[in-house]
Amino acid sequence: MGDWGTDLPIDDNFDAATVDPHWTRTCLGGGSLVCGDSVLRLALPGGESGQYANAQIDDYDHRPRARFPWRPPLRLDVRARTSHPRNMSPAPAIASGAAGGALLGTAGFGFWNYPFSPTGSVLTLPDAVWFFYASPPSNMALVPGVAGWGWKAQVIHAHRWGAVAAAVPTAVAASWALLGGRETAAARWVQRLAGAAETQLTADLTHWHNYRLEWQSNAARFWVDEMLVLEAPAPVGPLGFVAWLDNQYAVATPRGRFRFGTLATGAQWLDLDHVRITPL
Repeated sequence: MGDWGTDLPIDDNFDAATVDPHWTRTCLGGGSLVCGDSVLRLALPGGESGQYANAQIDDYDHRPRARFPWRPPLRLDVRARTSHPRNMSPAPAIASGAAGGALLGTAGFGFWNYPFSPTGSVLTLPDAVWFFYASPPSNMALVPGVAGWGWKAQVIHAHRWGAVAAAVPTAVAASWALLGGRETAAARWVQRLAGAAETQLTADLTHWHNYRLEWQSNAARFWVDEMLVLEAPAPVGPLGFVAWLDNQYAVATPRGRFRFGTLATGAQWLDLDHVRITPL
């Protein structure tokens, strides 16, 4: 790879013995990044809930958001698999260290604006164009009719004037849903606030799959193994690339329920065979 820049393609096959120094590496709570057999493994060791664990690479750390490196048009290609399958049920999954267990926490790869402060609090509205996984008890219900957990192709475009206009109606609708139990209107306003579009993916996470997204100035398109799965309006950036696996969960529902925490997991991992970012 050459120096970072939106005029240069990124093509990392993870052939080196260590993670390329161009990637910012984050390993917390025992998380690790290991290269071997032309694969980068993002791994968590397993442990008690309460301690946050994360294994991550990105290309935006220490940059102001205005200088995040990626804008459309571009194409992202990732070949990936995980140690455990996705959770198919809203019930909390069997721990990933147990027989028949599911992947716990969150994971994924793609582009976002890292909307948090160094302490973890929200600092700006989120934008994202990515493949995203969350296991129960996560319930981030952003699109009516789509479960708030699972393996998804997802666009979030909250950092826009339309989100500001939707803020007050969303708060009123959420309060009404909390009191009356009817959340249809609140769910629609949450989607308008988040600028969200997403679809659940059925690919078996434990098998190698080719994931592609094309991010254009007017829309993003997502493919899994050459099958188009989502097309939706998208933010224009700038955004940064991230691939990660952690043990956190988040609840944010149209009824105004918000909760965050960490999960006790067994050993689990996300493997990346390659990451390619090609300006178009």
